Amino acid sequence: MTVRVKDVMGLVAIAVRPEATFAELVATMRRFKVGAVAVIDAESRPVGVVSEADLLLKEIDAQGGKPGGTTAGQLMSRPAVTVTRQTSVREAARLMHANRIKQLPVIDVASGKIAGTVHQADLLKVFTRPAADILTEMADAVADLGLNTGGLTITVEGSVVRVEGRLARRSQIAALVEAGRRIEGVIEVEADLAYDRDDVMSASSAHR
Repeated sequence: MTVRVKDVMGLVAIAVRPEATFAELVATMRRFKVGAVAVIDAESRPVGVVSEADLLLKEIDAQGGKPGGTTAGQLMSRPAVTVTRQTSVREAARLMHANRIKQLPVIDVASGKIAGTVHQADLLKVFTRPAADILTEMADAVADLGLNTGGLTITVEGSVVRVEGRLARRSQIAALVEAGRRIEGVIEVEADLAYDRDDVMSASSAHR
């Protein structure tokens, strides 16, 4: 069964309006013990996010004599990266990993309004499989694809699988990545792979 954001999300929508001051942002983060807050418009729709990194950058700019924003609307990163209640936990985790963030506003599909917040800790409840188990299944996937395991190095860190080495054909890279993504507990597969023959380009040229 696919686990959805609605199954793990917090129902508290941690958000501020664009006019919220620097001090109000800090107070909100401390009150809810979070590293970022969503910024919402008059209709409660997320328009951006202010993180601890944004606040620290403001402090650094101020010390350096550079002008900077003082409100949430001026400091926020935009657009806001959001998910819905129906987004899979796997997809939410991938978004966090890709954007280097630790929480996401959850929006209502119909209205676009903020409906809650999902944190990295919420998602990690699902991704608790031991790295050794994931490595075993990844090795099985490699074998099922008929690939040469001697030319590959596979590591697992934080539910992210990294595969390095060399394959015989370029098309095998996509097949290996897709097989890895299907393994329970894996949020992403990073491939740093070389290949001996580009059968993808060859196939494309043959159909022209």
